[in-house]
Amino acid sequence: MLAGALFGTWEGLALTCLLTTSGSTFCYLLSSAFGKEHVIRLFPDKVALLQRKVEENKRSLFFFLLFLRLFPMTPNWFLNVTSPILNIPLTLFFPTVLIGLIPYNFICVRTGSILSKISSMDDIFSWGTLAQLLAIACVALLPGALIRRYSQVALDGAEQTQDRGQHHKAQ
Repeated sequence: MLAGALFGTWEGLALTCLLTTSGSTFCYLLSSAFGKEHVIRLFPDKVALLQRKVEENKRSLFFFLLFLRLFPMTPNWFLNVTSPILNIPLTLFFPTVLIGLIPYNFICVRTGSILSKISSMDDIFSWGTLAQLLAIACVALLPGALIRRYSQVALDGAEQTQDRGQHHKAQ
């Protein structure tokens, strides 16, 4: 939010995207150099689960990692420290962090930009400010809703394919 208040929406967004990606990359590198054993010892079940998911999505790993970043319930810190353990190359990790955190960074920066323009309590309750904050809240919900919708479409398609396969075996 501070970047939005100090630099405006677009410069603040560029700065926060660069900084959050750099910070995530440093977490990746630190985990790779010093933390592998500790992460596996502290979170064996979660690492094993994520390893299975990575293996299942090996053919579309870029999009799977992007999905994890966009999905609002996935802890980014855990992805940062487990990625080297899961043998996710830095060349794949970096762009998925950069792209995947854009929506979150935009929401924070835009909120800071809006709040920096408020000079009195009356400004908070103006229709323009309330509309902008409401729009930001809706945008924050959008990735989760889209992912939920398209995940359900993919699941429905997989069930239909599986049903057809069982039907052919029965014949």
